[in-house]
Amino acid sequence: MKILTAEEMGATDRRTAEQYGVPLGSLMERAGCAVAQFCLRQYPSVGVGTVLCGKGNNGGDGLVAARALLQAGWQVRVVLLGRMDELKGEAAEALKRLRCEASAVVVDEIVDEAGLRSCEALRDAGLLIDAVVGTGFKPPLRGLAVTLREIVEGSSQPVVAVDLPSGWDANSMEQTATGSFRADAVVTFTAPKLAHVFGHLTRNEETGGTLGPVVVAPIGSPSETVVSSTGLTWTGASKDLVEKARDVNSNKGKFGHVLVVGGSYGKAGAPAMASLACLRAGAGLVTAAVPSSIVDLVAGITPELMMAPLAEGSKGEVSFKNLDGAKLDGLVKQITVAAVGPGLSTEGDAPAFARQVVEKTVVPVVIDADALNAFDGKTDLLNGSVRVMVLTPHPGEMARLAGLSVKEVEADRVGLARRFATKHKLTLVLKGWRTLVAHPDGSIAVNTTGNPGMAKGGSGDILTGIVAAMLAQYPKDVKRAVETAVYLHGLAADFAATVMDEHTILATDTVAHLSDAFRYRTMDDDGLTWICGLRR
Repeated sequence: MKILTAEEMGATDRRTAEQYGVPLGSLMERAGCAVAQFCLRQYPSVGVGTVLCGKGNNGGDGLVAARALLQAGWQVRVVLLGRMDELKGEAAEALKRLRCEASAVVVDEIVDEAGLRSCEALRDAGLLIDAVVGTGFKPPLRGLAVTLREIVEGSSQPVVAVDLPSGWDANSMEQTATGSFRADAVVTFTAPKLAHVFGHLTRNEETGGTLGPVVVAPIGSPSETVVSSTGLTWTGASKDLVEKARDVNSNKGKFGHVLVVGGSYGKAGAPAMASLACLRAGAGLVTAAVPSSIVDLVAGITPELMMAPLAEGSKGEVSFKNLDGAKLDGLVKQITVAAVGPGLSTEGDAPAFARQVVEKTVVPVVIDADALNAFDGKTDLLNGSVRVMVLTPHPGEMARLAGLSVKEVEADRVGLARRFATKHKLTLVLKGWRTLVAHPDGSIAVNTTGNPGMAKGGSGDILTGIVAAMLAQYPKDVKRAVETAVYLHGLAADFAATVMDEHTILATDTVAHLSDAFRYRTMDDDGLTWICGLRR
C-alpha cells in the first residue's frame, strides 16, 4: 500500500475522474458512506450523532455520512461552519441530496462564535464526526474552527475524523501536531497520507492508551491512479505473506534452520529470547550458539531449541578460538539464516568474532545488538551484495554506525535509513516511533504497530528472532519477509496491551501473543484496511 502526499491524493482523484470516468461526486458518496459504515460497526449502541462540517469537500463527505446514518436509523444533526448557500460543487450536491432524502434533518448554520457556543447539537450527541477540513487543508485553523476545536477538546464524546483530524497537515511527518482536533478514530480514503503513518492521530483510552483506529476505505480509484513519489509503503500490506495455510505435506526442513549466535556471561536472556521468538514465528529448526557456561540457561527457554556450545574468554564472552580450523564451517553447515548479536558483549574477542562470522557467512544474516556495535567505525565491511544482510539498530546503535548523534538520526530518519541501505546494499530496520524498513533499492516501508509497552529490555532480541524466522521461511521474498516480521512484532505487542497494562508488558509477553498477530487480518468485513489500532 503506497503512502501519498496531499498533492498526490488530489491527483489520484482527478485521474480517477478524468481517465476512468468516475465522477468526483461518486467518490464523495462512497467516502461518506464508508465513514457511516465505520461508525455503525465501531459504535453500534450510540444511535445519536452530530456531524461537524466545513464548506469544502471534507464537509461534503460529512454530509453524505449524515444521510447514511439517518437512513440507518440514527438521530443525526449537522453543524455547518457557514451558511448552506455558501457550499459549492460536490459539497453543495451532497447537501441538496441530504435535505431531499431526509427533509427533517436539522442543519445548524453557524456564522458566529455565540451561535457555536450555544449550539445544543454539540452537547447532545453520543458521537461527533469531524468533517471540518481534510487532506487539502494547510494549518493553522482559523476563525470558528478554532472555537469548535476547543469545544470538542472539552467534550467527552468519541470523535471520528473524516480523512484527518481537522487542523492536521496531511504532509506532516511529525509524531504530534498542535492546534488540531482530537480524534478517537480516523477514516481516510484510497491510500494513507504521510500524516496517517507518521502521526499519533488517535488515542484509545479503552485499551489503556494504545492507538485508536486509523482505517483506509477504498472508494473506487483504480490502483493505476495511485501514484507516489515518496518511495514509502506500509509494512502491513506485506502480512498476506503469512496468511496462506501451509502445505499439508510439510516438514521442518521446508521452513529453514536458523542459527542464533550471541550470549555472554550475564546475558543469557538475549539469545534465549531471540531463539524462542524464532521458533514461535515459524522457523523449522533453531540452534543457539552461545558460550558454554550459559548453555543450560539458554536451553531452559524451551526444549525445542538445539544448542551449540562455544569456547569463551576470561570474561564469559565468545572466544576467537571458535573460528579456528573448520569450527565455523561446522557451525554454519546446513544453516538457512544466521542471527548474530543478541547478548554477545563487546568484551575481549567478541567484536572481532562477530565481524568474522558476518564476513564468512554466505547465508542471509541478521545483525543486531552487540554485533552492530562491532561495526562502529568499520561500516565499510557491511556489504549486502555478497549475501542478504539485515541490520536492526535502535537510534543509539544507528548513531554509532553513521557517526552521528542520536538527535541527528532522529531528525532525518527516512533520509538516513534510505542512504545507509542503498549505500551498503542491505535492509535496514531503524527502530523507534514508526520503525522504518529501508531496502537496497531505496524503498522504505513504515510500520504502524506497537506501543510504549515495548520499551523494555529484550524487545529487540524478540524482533531479531522474528526477522530471522521470516527470512528462513521466505528466502525468495526478502522485502516482504522483513516487513512482515516488523509488523507482526508490533501487532503482537498491541494484543498484549489489550489484556495487560503497558507498564507491565515484558518482551516475552509479545511472543505469547504472536499467534494472535498471525491470525489477525488487517481488512475488515466492510473492506476497510486497519493501518492502526485493533479492529473489534
